[in-house]
Formats: sequence, structure tokens, C-alpha cells
Amino acid sequence: MIRDLEYIQLGTGTSAGVPVIGCDCPTCRSDDPRDRRTRCGGCFRFTDAEGTPRVILLDCPPDHRMHALGLGLDRCDLILVTHDHVDHTFGLDEVRRYNAISGQPIELRADLPTLDSLQRVFRHIFRKSENVNPSFVADLLPRPLEPFQPIDRFGLRFEPLPVLHGRIPILGFRVDALDERGQIADSQPAPLPMAYLTDCSAIPAETWPRLGGLRTLFLDMLRERAHPTHFTLDQAVDAAERIAATETWFIHMTHDLRHAELDSRLPDGMRLAWDGLRLP
Repeated sequence: MIRDLEYIQLGTGTSAGVPVIGCDCPTCRSDDPRDRRTRCGGCFRFTDAEGTPRVILLDCPPDHRMHALGLGLDRCDLILVTHDHVDHTFGLDEVRRYNAISGQPIELRADLPTLDSLQRVFRHIFRKSENVNPSFVADLLPRPLEPFQPIDRFGLRFEPLPVLHGRIPILGFRVDALDERGQIADSQPAPLPMAYLTDCSAIPAETWPRLGGLRTLFLDMLRERAHPTHFTLDQAVDAAERIAATETWFIHMTHDLRHAELDSRLPDGMRLAWDGLRLP
């Protein structure tokens, strides 16, 4: 089995980040480091059964370079993408450094609409033979994901789970460790089993059964006021209570939410995440 598993929440903010440009609200002026929120992404670091260090990214936001420098990341073995929005994908140019270090391509997994969008936006990466000048670009291997069809990589199982981002279907992920037979292990290392549901405004009926028995949940919670494409505070708490993970961490938060003020009044077992949060 894998060992030394660590999950890091790289960023916890919305597309604008916090502080927001040109804003002098109390959160944007806060000196609490937990109120500084870069764009959302996550990272698993661990050693596989053969003793090889592994890094798996959940999304690759525009702030990925700073995330990587802060953590000393020097490799990437897999990128799982929830959807194609800028705040979740515009760090893909940065992963070329991992290619240069390892000399290997990086597997990129997403649903077909997301892959189509990324191949159009990042044409210089995916159709580099058409570049006028030879250039140093990322080497990515795009492969499609299907809802509820897990993929196993390096001793972990990632199950794509459909959620709704307004009217757009996107993916969340359930993550479990595997045993030596390639089956879900009876004993899961912390923080597994885990689910990662960002940019979520509704959970379809077919997804709810796959959210049972979680130790850890990362869940979208934009702000207190209503929003058409994200859970509000009350909606996120209601969903978290229904899922009943041992611990829930809220992510994708605007500058409307001040960490110290809100975190203290959340129900037991629920917390606001912060940039650089490490589990276990």
C-alpha cells in the first residue's frame, strides 16, 4: 500500500482570489493569513508501494507556480480536472517544468467537454507541431473520464462524481486507497476516504450514494448570499450534514467571508479551509 500520504489544499478562493483587486473591505485588508485565498486546487503527495514519490493534482489554477514554489513541488504524475473554467485550469502552462525535470509526459484526466475546451484554449500545448517557433511547452497526455468510472493510479482510486455548477455538469472526486490486490483497502490512511466537490450548486441524486462513509469532505461554500452556481453557507452546511463526513472543510470562498468570524460559528466537524492546509 501507499505510505506517507499527505493532502494539501493549495488554494481556497474564488476566481477573483482574496484580496480582490481594488477592494478595501475588512477581509481584503485582514492581516489573518487565513483570509488570503488563492484560486482553488488540491494536491496529494505520497510514496507508492514501490517506494516512488508521487504527486497528483486536483485542478491546476493560475496560482499553481506560487503553490509549487511554496511547497517545493518538483514532480507531477497526474492531473485531474473538475471543469474547464479559468480559475481551475490556467496553471497548465506551469507544469512544463515537471516535464523538464522528469523527462516524462503527464497524464491529464477530465470529461470530454473539458478536454475539448482545454485542447482549444491550449492549442500551443496540444498541437505544438503547428507553433511557428519551437517552444518549451507542457507535455500532457489527455484522457477522458466518465462519471462513476474509477481510475486507479499509484495505489489510489479516483471516482469521478457528477455535480452541478449552475446549469453546467462538472466533476468532483471520491478518493480511496487500494490494498495489495488492487481493491479498496479495509483500512484507509487519513484523510481517506475523501471527496472533493468544488464549484457545486447541487448534487444529483445518483451522486449522493457515493458520498457515504467519508472521513474527509472538501466542499464549495461561496458566501452567505444566494448565488446561481455555488453553494451558499446554509446550502453547504445542509449538504455537509447530509453527507456526514467525519470532518468537512469548506473551500472556494469569496471576500464576503472572514475566516475568524465565520469559522467559530460553524457546526461541530465543519471548518473553513485555508491555503496550505495539510491533512493528516
